Amino acid sequence: MSTGALETPGRGAGLADIFRSRFLLKLLVSKELKVRYRGSVLGLLWSYVKPGVQFVVFYIALGIFLNLEQSDRNPSGLPNYAIYLFSGIVLINFFTEALGNASRSIVGNGGLIKKIYLPRQLFPVASVWVSAVHFVPQMIILLVACLFNGWRPSLLQLAAAVAGFIIVALLATGLGLLFGAVNVYFRDAENLVDMLLMIATWASPVLYSWDMVQEKLGETFFTLYQLNPITVAVETFHFAFWLPTTDGAEAIPPNLLSLWIPVALAISAAVLLIGQLVFRRLEGRFAQEL
Repeated sequence: MSTGALETPGRGAGLADIFRSRFLLKLLVSKELKVRYRGSVLGLLWSYVKPGVQFVVFYIALGIFLNLEQSDRNPSGLPNYAIYLFSGIVLINFFTEALGNASRSIVGNGGLIKKIYLPRQLFPVASVWVSAVHFVPQMIILLVACLFNGWRPSLLQLAAAVAGFIIVALLATGLGLLFGAVNVYFRDAENLVDMLLMIATWASPVLYSWDMVQEKLGETFFTLYQLNPITVAVETFHFAFWLPTTDGAEAIPPNLLSLWIPVALAISAAVLLIGQLVFRRLEGRFAQEL
């Protein structure tokens, strides 16, 4: 009698299991949303409140107090700075929420993992999907604000925005798999992720313009700066949502479309592959370690 190939207990087929377990993924996303807002008065409205407060604080501190917004007294500032700022905030918030929750997802679901077997990759991926759900209402606000400011994007700009979202989603999933697995064995990983997320907002042109980096630090450092996929993703959102609301005189980073978007996609895909390899290497002992 023939038998199938032996498999290591606790190990699945990697991300392929996600496609085979789409119904389970849907249930996990629904569960996370219900648990997160259980007993909450505002519920999903927190998706509007949190980025709204964050936007107001940054806009007052940087746009008004530090004169980053263009005005009669400051003609060298950024036009429509409010849209520039918010288009970066919605994307960076998606990344920070997705990575923060994905890196804690395995430990957070330890009780379930110890009781039954299901593909462990579902938990980090579900966390990214939940963050995408929160991303949608913020995008609606951004689109409405852009339309009120004469937003008329080209197909190329819309395609760039899609590419920017994909870059961030791939990067957050890859890092979420990596740190989610490592966090089971070394809980210091949570603190490392928190530190990275604190840096992420300031390490990309969310609050300031890219040309400030180029002007202050020179071409060599600017090239290294552009190797950060989050930087490129934020620049694509500015290109897609902010630039069409200006007079078109504002410049975009050199080679953004022809070079940096493909490079950022390749880096994010490589991080996803590395995260998956590490996750599959470590997942066999998740139940015992938890």
